[in-house]
Amino acid sequence: MENMGMVLALAGAALASGLAGIGSAIGVGKAGQAAAGVVTEDPSKFSKVLIMQLLPGTQGIYGLLIAFITLNQIGILGGGAQALSLAKGCMYLAACLPIAIVGLLSAVSQGKAAAAGIMMIAKKPDQMSKGMIFAAMVETYAILALLISILAIFGIAGLNI
Repeated sequence: MENMGMVLALAGAALASGLAGIGSAIGVGKAGQAAAGVVTEDPSKFSKVLIMQLLPGTQGIYGLLIAFITLNQIGILGGGAQALSLAKGCMYLAACLPIAIVGLLSAVSQGKAAAAGIMMIAKKPDQMSKGMIFAAMVETYAILALLISILAIFGIAGLNI
């Protein structure tokens, strides 16, 4: 039980990267399906639809960033890991949850919005910027969750628990 704090902190890092990564994979996949259909009909639209397909991939990057920050804060990266209290481990787990959960859900939603934007590009290629804005609006919530996770993780580091 003395390592339970470390286990919980590692679980937080794993959830941040894993759930946000799963969401990005699903979102990029949904957008990719729409993009493949458009490119089949008009290969010249490849670059435009590729940009739209990439948008839901950012949440996976955010989750990975939080996992790296957490691993660095608890000493796993660099080999300076020390025992964490159960309370501190719970705090790290909780700090990782915003990007884990919001990253998963926003990436899936952004994939749907990106797929709709890709369909818009199929009919009106000159309207690409509007499709990007629709998909980027979903990104706002992933960025907010990323900020909360970052602030919480760095706040925990200064506590003497």
